[in-house]
Amino acid sequence: MTESYSRHLVDPELAPLLELFPQTALSHETLAAARANRMAMPTDPAADVAVACERLRIAGPSGAPEVEVLCYRPKSAEGPLASILHIHGGGYVLGDAESMGAFHKPMALELNCAIVSVDYRLAPETKAPGAVEDCYAALAWLNAHPDIAGVDARRIGVMGESAGGGLAAALALLVRDRGEYALAFEHLIYPMLDDRTCTNEPHPFAGEFVWNAANNRFGWMALIGAPAGSDDISPYAAPARAESLAGLPPTFISTGALDLFVDEDVDYARRLMRAGVPTELHVYPGAFHGFDFASGADVGGRARRDSLAALARFLRQPL
Repeated sequence: MTESYSRHLVDPELAPLLELFPQTALSHETLAAARANRMAMPTDPAADVAVACERLRIAGPSGAPEVEVLCYRPKSAEGPLASILHIHGGGYVLGDAESMGAFHKPMALELNCAIVSVDYRLAPETKAPGAVEDCYAALAWLNAHPDIAGVDARRIGVMGESAGGGLAAALALLVRDRGEYALAFEHLIYPMLDDRTCTNEPHPFAGEFVWNAANNRFGWMALIGAPAGSDDISPYAAPARAESLAGLPPTFISTGALDLFVDEDVDYARRLMRAGVPTELHVYPGAFHGFDFASGADVGGRARRDSLAALARFLRQPL
């Protein structure tokens, strides 16, 4: 096998992004340094001025600590807004809500919506279902206090990237099964859905860059506290484990053809469609995990435009 078995398949415009995403081997020994090495994203000065951000601490799950949320809202907006409950990525072990602010402010402005981003507890310090319960607590708070965040409780959808997409899918399952609230949509960007990807036959081309199989095994072990592929893993940890996907809200899924998660994402979309869930799926050629961060690449721009267009449709859909 050559040193890079899929580099020739990478979209040439995406290649420079690989230099910005250094490959880190995650372990219990390297995790603290990986958490401290957070990338700084360029901000939009106009959006900084036009969008208010409020940091709040809300009641967490029963017996658990409070949950911090960041609430974004265009300053010029009037009345309750349709909203996105956002869950950040990071393999279940990295990341925070604040790191997505450079994206959330322009998004809130362009879509004229509210965005509430959840700082859930990370693994391995907190095992499943702690993170998804933190997200459920944020949804419960939004429904109980829509006036604080300025949202329309009838128009709340969930969105996430990578592990955040996995948590968004898990939250949608939890909301469906508990029957206390309703989600208007789920918007999943290269979601991390299935621990069994760690034990299945490897994809011949996907998963070489940014988030690889070794880090995937570490992330799942940290979250579930057991080897990936074990029996009796909850669908509220690994959504692909759900026996039925019927009754879930309209769903958008996008991923890259070279992303480690491409097979699990496509399979989840297929199962959603077979369950009667309105589903939009995009697979971008030459694209690896996190490719949509490439500001100058055509494929990254297309992915962002497709994502924003789907969110706009979701947010304005009739009640």
